[in-house]
Parts: sequence; C-alpha cells; structure tokens
Amino acid sequence: MAHTVHTFKTTFAGEELVVESGRTSELTNGSCWIKYGETIVMANVTASAKPREGIDFFPLNVDYEEKMYSVGKIPGSFLKRESRPTEHATLTARMIDRPLRPMFPKDMRNDVTIVTTVLSSDIDHSPEILAFLGASIAVAISDIPINGTVAAVSVGLVDGKLVLNPNREQRAASDLNLTVAGTSEKIVMIEAGANEVANDVMLDAIALGHEEIKHMVAFIEEIRAAIGKPKFEFVSKEVPHELLDEILDEFGGQFKFALDTDDKNVREANLLPIKDAIHAKYDETYAETEPGLIDEAIYKAQKVIVRRWLLDEQKRVDGRGMDEIRPLSAEVGLLPRAHGSGLFTRGQTQVLSVATLGPVSDAQILDSISEATEKRYMHQYNFPSYSVGETRPSRGPGRREIGHGALAEKALLPVLPSVDEFPYAIRVVSEVLSSNGSTSQGSICGSTLALMDAGVPIKAPVAGISCGLITEGDRWMTMVDIQGLEDFYGDMDFKVGGTKKGITAIQVDIKIDGLTLDIIKEAFEKTEKARNYILDEVMLKAIPAPRAEVSKYAPKQRSLTIPVDKIREVIGSGGKVIQKISAECDVKIDITDDGKVYILGIDQEGVDRAMYIVETIVKDPEIGAIYKGKVTRLMNFGAFVEIAPGKEGLVHISKLENYRVDKVEDVVQPGDEVYVKVTEIDDQGRINLSRKDAMNDLAKKGRIKNK
Repeated sequence: MAHTVHTFKTTFAGEELVVESGRTSELTNGSCWIKYGETIVMANVTASAKPREGIDFFPLNVDYEEKMYSVGKIPGSFLKRESRPTEHATLTARMIDRPLRPMFPKDMRNDVTIVTTVLSSDIDHSPEILAFLGASIAVAISDIPINGTVAAVSVGLVDGKLVLNPNREQRAASDLNLTVAGTSEKIVMIEAGANEVANDVMLDAIALGHEEIKHMVAFIEEIRAAIGKPKFEFVSKEVPHELLDEILDEFGGQFKFALDTDDKNVREANLLPIKDAIHAKYDETYAETEPGLIDEAIYKAQKVIVRRWLLDEQKRVDGRGMDEIRPLSAEVGLLPRAHGSGLFTRGQTQVLSVATLGPVSDAQILDSISEATEKRYMHQYNFPSYSVGETRPSRGPGRREIGHGALAEKALLPVLPSVDEFPYAIRVVSEVLSSNGSTSQGSICGSTLALMDAGVPIKAPVAGISCGLITEGDRWMTMVDIQGLEDFYGDMDFKVGGTKKGITAIQVDIKIDGLTLDIIKEAFEKTEKARNYILDEVMLKAIPAPRAEVSKYAPKQRSLTIPVDKIREVIGSGGKVIQKISAECDVKIDITDDGKVYILGIDQEGVDRAMYIVETIVKDPEIGAIYKGKVTRLMNFGAFVEIAPGKEGLVHISKLENYRVDKVEDVVQPGDEVYVKVTEIDDQGRINLSRKDAMNDLAKKGRIKNK
C-alpha cells in the first residue's frame, strides 16, 4: 500500500522546521515526524473507541521516550536497552501533559495516549520543544476531540538579551531556562529555572515567547485544515445541570457549613454525612447506569460554593484575606546525626527537609541523551499517604513526586556554591508530613533551612509560594498561598520560588483555556511580596545565615588543583599511591581529568595530612623546605626517609642529631615519622636531608621543643 506523505515547512525562531505526516504509523489516530536542525521527534496519538467505565476524570497518558541511538550511544545499563524513563524524560512528559490536558473535553472518558519518541538529537536543537509541538500536531490532525491548539517555545537570557530556542552555547551562558506554552490568545503553561531574574524581565520573556507561539499555532492550524480528520463523537460524562441544581438546593446550606473551617480534618468529618446522604438518595437511580456520577456531582457542588464565595464575597474557606498567608513556623537542627535539617510549616502543610553532604564522586551519574552526564545537587520529594490522612502502601515516587522534587531543585540550584567553593555532593530529601496545599513550595523553604543548617554557604535564601486564580467570563481574581481546596476548585496553581533579588523557579498549572499577561503580572507581584515576608518574618529568624562550619558528623573536605601531568604520580602504578594515602589517612580521594583533587574524610587531621602528601608529590623538592617523612630503611651511614610517595632522600648519620651519633638505630627506626630539611639535590636528582637542621629550625619557630 502506497503511503501519501504530507510535508509542511515553516520558520521557527529563525530556523526551518519541517513536519511530515503519512510516512509511518498508519494505525494511529494521528502521527507526525517533526524536524528541526538534525533533531527529529516522532509523535503518535491513539484513543480508545469506548469510554473507560467507573472513572471521574479524563484518562490522558503522555510519554516522552529518549532513545539512546538518537545521540549515537549504547545504554549504560546491564541490559543495554532503555528501561524505565529517566527523570528528565518524566519531567518532559509532564511538561507536555500539563498544557494539553485542559484543552481536551473535561467530560470525555475515552483513554488517550500520546507517545513522543526522540529519533535523532543534535546538540543545538533540544528535542523537548519538538516533542511538545509534535504532540500538539498529532492530536490536531487526529479524530480525537480537542478544544484548542497549543504550541510552545523556549526562551533564554544571554548577556541581558532574550533569545528564542537558545542553542547549546547560549544555554550554557543563559541566566534563564524558560519554557512557555500557549494558544494564540493566552498562556497555558510556564516552566522556568532562573538565576534570580526580575519580575519584569521574566514577563518580557513570556511575552516574547507568546509572539512566537502565535506563529506556531497558526502553522499547526494550517496543517489541521489540510490533513486533519473529522473529530469523533464521544459519550459525555457531564453531570446533568438539573441534578447539580437539585443537590445545591437541598444540600447547599450543609455544604457551606461543612466547608467553612480552616481545619482540613474538621472539614472532612463534616462532609462525610452529607456525602452519605446524597449517595443514599441518588445511588439507586444512577449507580448502575452512571458509576462515579454522584461523586462528580458532589465535587462540582462544592466547587460552585467555594468559587462563589471567592468571586462574589472575597471570602476564603479559612477566613483569610486574599493576600494573607497561613500561620508560619520554621525550625532547624531537629535531627542530631543528619548533616542539616529544617522543618517548615504553613497552616496544615508541613515539610521536613534533610540535607546530606558527600564526596564529589557521589554525584548522580546520568545515562540519558541530554548533555549533562552527572548531577552534583540532588533534591528528592516524598509524598506519603499519611500526609493527607489516607492509607495506602508506598510504591516509590510517581510523576508528581519527581516533578515537585525537580521544581525545588531548580529553585535552589542558582544559589548553591560552586564545587570549587564547596567541594561536596549535596542531597536534600523533602518529606511531606502533612499536606493541605503548596507542599512543593514548602519543600523549597524547608530545603533552604536544611542547607543553611548543614553549613552550605548558599548565596541567598530561597522561599516559595503559590498564587491561585478564579475566573468567570471576563472576571478574575487571584489569592496568595492557596490551600488544597482552593487548588482543587480553582483555575490556577502559580508556583514561584526565588530570593529577594529575583525569581529562581516557576511552575504554572492551569485548568482553564489560559492566562493573560495581566494575570501573570499580578501573580508575580503577589508572590514576590509573600516570598519576602516568609524570608524576613520566619525563615531568617530561625537561622539568619548558613552555619560557619559543617556538622561534626559531616565529612570534612579539602580540594586543590594539580598539573594534569602529575595526576599519574598521585595515582601511582595500579593505583598504589592513592590507595596508600587513602588507607594511611583514612580518607577518600577523587581526581578529575582536569586535575581537580577532592579529599574527604571524617577526621580533619587525616584530611589535612592527605592534602600535605598530595602537595609534596606534585611539587618538586626545594632546598630549604621542611617535610614530615617516614623512615623507610637504615644503613650504617644514615637513614632513608620518604618525604612523599616515590620521593626519598638520605639523612646522613652526622645530620641526625645535634650531638655525635654512633648508631643510626639509636635515633630512628623504620616506620618512624620525622621532620627533615632538604639540604642538597645533586645533578642526578638525589636528595640529601637533615633531621638536625629541621629540628633546630622548627624549635626556633616555636613549633617543637628541641632537646
């Protein structure tokens, strides 16, 4: 069967972008290949013919597959094949999912799966944005119903100038890593990491990105008009208006009483008998024919009440003002054996963050198609069921936990010291102990506390806060520090992390058709004010600055840079030298290819001793220098002393003491550690040493007492 290949071309951020459809994957509902430079991503979308029964949500699944062959690599795992998605792949899938999901009909229950596969990837054209565009195109040309067209672009900030789709060199120098998605009218998603970027600069970057998005949306709609399939009809699972009105008329007053409290436990207890009464009344009519419909109606009834309170009465369920933050508290140093710990509480949201310091070699090794090969700072987020008062077994982190951990990591990365300033690998784990909204932002605050408690010299403390939104037609209003109920029933969760100087991370999730720049601007202003309040009034009162020293239980570490041609001498044949130093000083030594040496141990004296030994290896002995060496062997005429691995000199018997020595063994024995001074280096490189001169010199300086 011959294939008809449809090809479409446009200019994207100044470079040609090509879309092909019809070459492959003819059994899908929609498929395309998208090419940009030498990067190629394939996007396929499928949908089930019938709705899934017994669910009250739209079942969308998005996958982003990184194929190692796309960059000419063989997987590093034992199986030598791709297995579970990398963290980066999971985050990219979430980035595609979040803007597309609100575009689908909310009352559709047909399963939809979008699979984006990276087939080829060059270093300048990132495949993530192509995967997003490919997913949007595949859905647009398919027969799957969708209520809008979305596109995305990345924006960088290089030398103070905004750059669309920055290449590898520009990304390395950029102070901003922004992904923005939208329709032709509004913004539907923002994901950003930034080096303390000001609100107005961030807003300009979003506006610039939106202009390019408008062009790409028009391009996608051209493709849809040319080859798009008619959309199929689906069975709507919308709650009948008459049922919702009936529930509100009879139970609305009870719902208002139950919801009007700042205590989540009280609220849940108050709601139980109301839900039971509604089920008792309507289950006989709807349970068999429309499973899940009554629960959806109960949800929508509460949503109507909360939204009316917010829009019409400026009333929040816990009685706060629109810009009022819940009660806050912060503590540090709760765990005596941990290297650093911080407990941050906001209302009934509580996060414990714990910092651990390790050798640089403990950095996470990344086996993916991205440019990064390792990660020195690791932030992980755990959300156990008990944090929301539920009971279910722990099954490891899901996409949400990975996403929240990555957001906190992104927020804190810009303020971390460089590896040269602070030669440690750093791991922070955020344990959500109680959740009533904005746990990801609580983890940013708690992790700042933990890092400062661990003695990590961060450049500035970081706080995080979220902003919510309620819309109705042209009416809209925002509120700061949303709790769980306002997140569930609201239209936006606008999360911003940053310092007093500027923004370090953004993640925006919405449930509507998009945000205007006016809404985004107000969210920036409110979150900035709230962040500064949290920093000044709570966090910096708990710990005003990073501790001057790391915990006594944390490993002690020193570093130096040696000439590359000396690395072999420090390692030794078969690693004998470095192993000997490590064993003798009880330390771990890591050496990088560019000559960076990191020495880590529990005892500072051992670390300092190892540092001294390495320095003596890489530095040629100097006449007049004093070393602490080890006696290796005795001769009638003197003792040989090793001043560094592979560097040995002779102390003549006449140079052992200030008095006449008859036998060498009367003064030193093999294995003794002694101070010696280099007195001569002959033409053949042989070193002559003097214990007597070293002792006299050190005694004059008051460092030892001579006999």
